[in-house]
Amino acid sequence: MSIHEIFMPALSSTMTEGKIVSWVKSTGDKVEKGETVVVVESDKADMDVESFYEGYLAHIIVQAGETAPVGAAIALLAETEAEIETAKSQAQGAGAAKAETAAAPRQTADTAAVATPVLATQNGSNHRSGRIVASPRARKLAKELKVDLSNISGSGPYGRIVAEDIEAAVGKASPQPTTATPVTPPPAAAPVAPAAQPTPAAMPAVAAVPGQVVPLTTLQNAVARNMVASLSVPVIHVGYTITTDALDQLYKQIKSKGVTMTALLAKAVAVTLQKHPLINANYSDQGIVYPSSINIAVAVAMDDGGLITPVLQNADQLDIYSLSRTWKSLVDRARAKKLQPEEYSTGTFTISNLGMFGVDRFDAILPPGQGSIIAIGASRPQVVATADGMFGVKQQMQVNITCDHRIIYGAPAAAFLQDLAKLIETNPQSLTM
Repeated sequence: MSIHEIFMPALSSTMTEGKIVSWVKSTGDKVEKGETVVVVESDKADMDVESFYEGYLAHIIVQAGETAPVGAAIALLAETEAEIETAKSQAQGAGAAKAETAAAPRQTADTAAVATPVLATQNGSNHRSGRIVASPRARKLAKELKVDLSNISGSGPYGRIVAEDIEAAVGKASPQPTTATPVTPPPAAAPVAPAAQPTPAAMPAVAAVPGQVVPLTTLQNAVARNMVASLSVPVIHVGYTITTDALDQLYKQIKSKGVTMTALLAKAVAVTLQKHPLINANYSDQGIVYPSSINIAVAVAMDDGGLITPVLQNADQLDIYSLSRTWKSLVDRARAKKLQPEEYSTGTFTISNLGMFGVDRFDAILPPGQGSIIAIGASRPQVVATADGMFGVKQQMQVNITCDHRIIYGAPAAAFLQDLAKLIETNPQSLTM
């Protein structure tokens, strides 16, 4: 007899529990090796989980909508139909329904982990390790209609082929891919466009009733854990006023080419970090860790009330046009919960922006594992004294940097802000080179 447990997989290094989004298979269904069994929501994204073995889904322990710790059994898989009832009896045994296993799935002679997460490629391809990923209904429909799946582009999660794609291929219907919300960055992520202030996006309605408690989403729980962890780090806050007239002018010139203010700010920060590697570093018990690349994370508010930080990797090396295209793709996929772990967990420096909401200044909370985060306020016209002793009006924004004071002190933080201001005020054109 061979009955296997399907465990809650660890889909990211920070994941401690996962939520079952949906079961692709039902109890009693035949499961092929490598076939998707369940969709799991980690702290940042939804991912398909495939079976290692062929068999029958005998018993579902954790139902859709419920959560389980990483390593906990979420279902039982029987190798034969005759063993389904035996598996159900085993699940009903003392403590079997909710037994927690070790964080690393254990294997015994009769019990083994049988599922693994499937990570989508950046281009959303439905070909994983040479295998085509399609829903059971899509495979059945393709077989009936004699459609070659290798020629189909999937519109489902992570490029998965769904039934609508098959129907579209034979001219019966058009697939309806999930479209991400237009990139109008919300709190803590919005690009500041001083020349043309964007209209703040309405925050999603929360299904809250006075007197009731609304449970946190998986993403919100992950954010909460990170924020609590940040309380143990001593930080220093340093503010600076930056004149943005020259940056505004540049933005007007290249905005029509698809360049965003977020990309301009990220590029400016990344280029400045080249001169200040300490600001891009982070603390460890062994000493100061200097990353090999400059990866700029930018905070984005999610529709469900959570917060995620898509990462512009090697932002200092990309041209401004590529950076803008990359950012748009990241935000679209973040809102659709299709980011890969390396696309939201590899930041070395974070930008948080509330300028589009008219916020003048604020202090951002230092993310775990990073040494600095910069908070950007709104750019506003200010009356200032000119060099000739007269008064003039200039566009200015307030920026505040929060640094891990164990390794970054006031003087290095101030020097970084000084150079950032110099770049934005006197030579923003260099950002396009």
